[in-house]
Amino acid sequence: MSQRVDLAVLGSGPAGMAAAVAARRHGLSVALFDEQEGPGGQIYRGIESAEAGRTAILGPDYAAGRPLAAAFRASGATHHPRATVWRIGEDGLSWTSPDGGGEIEAGRVVVAGGAMERPFPVKGWTLPGVMTAGAAQILLKSAGRVADDAVFIGCGPLLALVATQYLKAGVRIRAILDTTQPRSGMAALGHLPAALAAPAALAKGIGMLARIAASQVKVFRRVEKVELLGEARLSAVRWRGPDGWHEIATERAFLHQGVIPNVNTTMAAGCRHVWDERQLSFRPETDDFGRTSLDWLLAAGDGAGIAGAKAAALSGALAGHAAAHDLGRLDAAGLETLARPLIRARRRELALRPFLDTLYRPAQAMRVPQDDDVVVCRCEEVLRGDVARAVAEGCPGPNQLKSFTRAGMGPCQGRLCGHTIVETIAALSGAEPEAVGYYRIRMPMKPVTVGDIVGPTILKEENHG
Repeated sequence: MSQRVDLAVLGSGPAGMAAAVAARRHGLSVALFDEQEGPGGQIYRGIESAEAGRTAILGPDYAAGRPLAAAFRASGATHHPRATVWRIGEDGLSWTSPDGGGEIEAGRVVVAGGAMERPFPVKGWTLPGVMTAGAAQILLKSAGRVADDAVFIGCGPLLALVATQYLKAGVRIRAILDTTQPRSGMAALGHLPAALAAPAALAKGIGMLARIAASQVKVFRRVEKVELLGEARLSAVRWRGPDGWHEIATERAFLHQGVIPNVNTTMAAGCRHVWDERQLSFRPETDDFGRTSLDWLLAAGDGAGIAGAKAAALSGALAGHAAAHDLGRLDAAGLETLARPLIRARRRELALRPFLDTLYRPAQAMRVPQDDDVVVCRCEEVLRGDVARAVAEGCPGPNQLKSFTRAGMGPCQGRLCGHTIVETIAALSGAEPEAVGYYRIRMPMKPVTVGDIVGPTILKEENHG
């Protein structure tokens, strides 16, 4: 028999924890599901167990997650760690974990799946020794492990943050290849006056860049093209700058060109999504409270549009209060009173985004591969050339592309390749990304066994029948 709660929350990052805390304030029963062992999400990963030395390296923004995690623990919400949610719908969701699983009914569902790093499909990006900057940071947060002599490649605040954290930890960085486009700096200046509403965030960014500049790390700017070389594993990085091609030997490279909303769950649910041209990604269409086009579904945090950890927590709180209102536990006047300061604070946090999104807009050559031998779908090993041939034969979008190439049919259900495929088809066909569309994500959303789908109760009855 399935359980029932007022609110189910997917994800225990800042948005998910804040949604649970807010909903519990109004007496809602809350169940939170997350694939990690403890609360925190990617941004606050391991926050409850991080020792002082590691916290000092990761900085005050990381430490800020500790009181939020404590508030979540004290809220009375039910926490399901190491849980994989593989189905979501109006009637609730299905999940599995090493400790069991099953079905749960919910009056409302908040998806707080956070962000994922934008794919960086260049030659050699699937070689052993190549990972994303976010993955390198996860190793530091979860295990205190680092990699010496890595080459950092790309652009965006996270790349500078991880490089700064490595420097604070005393780790050698071989080089930084900055792919920021020169014209982006000029375009971003128009958004600087609005960004001044977030002076602390601007000062933090300037401080990170200053620390990198003061270090002994070589920084190569205006990088136009990148190739990762090697046979069995990475052996060198080759790049083209304003003065031609260069090469540097290395066994490790960290790639990054920004983050995008992780939309697979909301796409699977079937709510309306829009193409955000400034952030070059799809996101669910929501109101100020995170309500989507489906009455039962809300989306909070970076999964509804990249805004950062502070804004994510604020949007999670708004979603929790909205769920309480929609379920009859909070009247309209009470909701307005609680929401007004949260909305104002979130808008202040969002003031910086147009500046950052414009300054660190990734170049098309880094998002859309130009060479036919570049892998675009890692699960099914589909090449850019395979996509080009399918488009030439009349393939209009990613769902039809499955029949041509199997792209998006692997274990990740297109989560890693989705935006690359969309933008590649758009570039080849001349269509706009929103017209090309996204994958139709089918259940199960994550790889699970037949036993997970059938359910532990039925299996137990059969085994003892």
